[in-house]
Amino acid sequence: MHFEVFIRKTPGSSWTLDLATENRSAALSTAQEAMAEGRAAAVKVTKEVFDEESREFQSVVIQKLGQYETPAKAAPKEDLQPLCVAPQDLYTLHARERIGRLLETWLERNNATPFELLHRPDLVEKLEASGIDLQHAVQKIAIPEAQARSMSVHELIRVFHALIERAVERLLKDHRKGALPDVDKEGFAHAAERLAQDPERGYLLGAGVAASIAPAKNWSDKVTRLMDLADAAPAAGPARGLALTTVQQPLAEILEAKPGITDVLGKGRDLGANLAAMTRLAAYDSVEMLMKVEKSVQKVMPELSPLATRLAQWLSGENFQTTRAAIGRRILRELTGPRRLCPGEAAREIDILRALAMSLTAAAGKLLPLEEVQSAFAVRSKMLVTGDFVEAYLGQGLTAYQEVEALVWLTENVIGAGNKRQAGGWLKAIISSLRFEKEMVGGDENPGARLNQLASLHRAVARCGLVPSDYEPLQEKLGDIGGHVEAASKLSLTVAKANAPLLHRLTLLLKLAAGESAPLGPAANRARAEALRLFRMDETRVEMAKAPDQSRQIFDLIHAAGLAA
Repeated sequence: MHFEVFIRKTPGSSWTLDLATENRSAALSTAQEAMAEGRAAAVKVTKEVFDEESREFQSVVIQKLGQYETPAKAAPKEDLQPLCVAPQDLYTLHARERIGRLLETWLERNNATPFELLHRPDLVEKLEASGIDLQHAVQKIAIPEAQARSMSVHELIRVFHALIERAVERLLKDHRKGALPDVDKEGFAHAAERLAQDPERGYLLGAGVAASIAPAKNWSDKVTRLMDLADAAPAAGPARGLALTTVQQPLAEILEAKPGITDVLGKGRDLGANLAAMTRLAAYDSVEMLMKVEKSVQKVMPELSPLATRLAQWLSGENFQTTRAAIGRRILRELTGPRRLCPGEAAREIDILRALAMSLTAAAGKLLPLEEVQSAFAVRSKMLVTGDFVEAYLGQGLTAYQEVEALVWLTENVIGAGNKRQAGGWLKAIISSLRFEKEMVGGDENPGARLNQLASLHRAVARCGLVPSDYEPLQEKLGDIGGHVEAASKLSLTVAKANAPLLHRLTLLLKLAAGESAPLGPAANRARAEALRLFRMDETRVEMAKAPDQSRQIFDLIHAAGLAA
């Protein structure tokens, strides 16, 4: 048992240990002196008793002096005003996103977006006539808002209903007055030029765009019509900015929703192929350049339809950043979601994930922040090191060596320290198994081929991103197994005494010693000893003088094998 004195120099600051003693009186007097001398704003003395069972100290405060309790900060007052107070507030990006979530089912049923609902009088009347859909949406938003703002639910429902009525009345009134433009008759460019200086330009031109795409029979048709409007936009100036900003609002909503993006890219693909297509669509230039140098990316990227290619070329510019960001957000949501990318095809899932990582990293900054990309792939990587996935990935019928090769590839393609450690654990389980050792030591292949396989694994486990404390034990185990293979076959001695040219034998031994043809460890050490014996022979020096090209290769291997000294 002992006593500890803690002081707090200023109110609200952290406690610091001032004294630890076995004398109770000394601890109490030190606390009183600290307060008297003004060295502390608060002091506490604790008795620490060691518990033999839990092997921990039990702490009890026996004295408090000064401003012991930290004054609680006043809670900020909640803003009791609803988020939207005027009809114009419903047209903002965040408000449209909320409307899309609240009325998702109704909008899908009517093949419409929140943008269209806010700009089309026929859709507004249809929603009002449905009654129950609108009422449920208002209730879903009013209940949490009322709790957050300390208001009654009924009061907030009345506020939202009043807001909706004003917004609907405004749209219907403008429609009756003929204030909403008909961009198909007037011309999109002319309408944008005419409205460029109008205070309500975004709302009015949005109504024209919504009316123009209303006859579309499906999402692809809507996107085609929006692309036609974008092609018809004014060539320059504020009117062009207004036109393209207006067009990309419904376009972003279509592409961020599952039915819209599926219709544009094509149906019948699994999630992995859809994500690859979305990435190619949103980062077209970066992916096209990457496909020219990376065959693995080219192999998994699906072809885009003519409409998707046309859209991708628009997204590559600076005018459709909001639409590009909407696709990026959808990609991240799917990557961090629970669904498998390629159900039933674990190996293909790793290939697609690798291609997506390379593509999104290449497009980082333009499409998504690099930090968000890395975070999403760390979440997805966690799914790749679970027991279910690894079992499906390895499947049946693989040799132990093939399983290790597959796990090395898996380890290389996951990110995140924890995920790397988990993958390293799977590697360790196979490499340390008796099955793997038996297969390598007593396999059907010749000893040289088995040593070469072990050497390949020895190098691979160090390249797949594991920390030294994880991969060095694996290398040591591979080296030990290689030592058993070499000892059983006496490969180094056999090569040294073979009926073959001297420099050829020396080259083979040096490759074994350098870790090229055998894992570093006992096998490489024995090969090093035999190579050193051959190298010191006078006959070797004569042969090397006759073959300068072969001698340069031998000297390189000598350095690699650590025999240069």
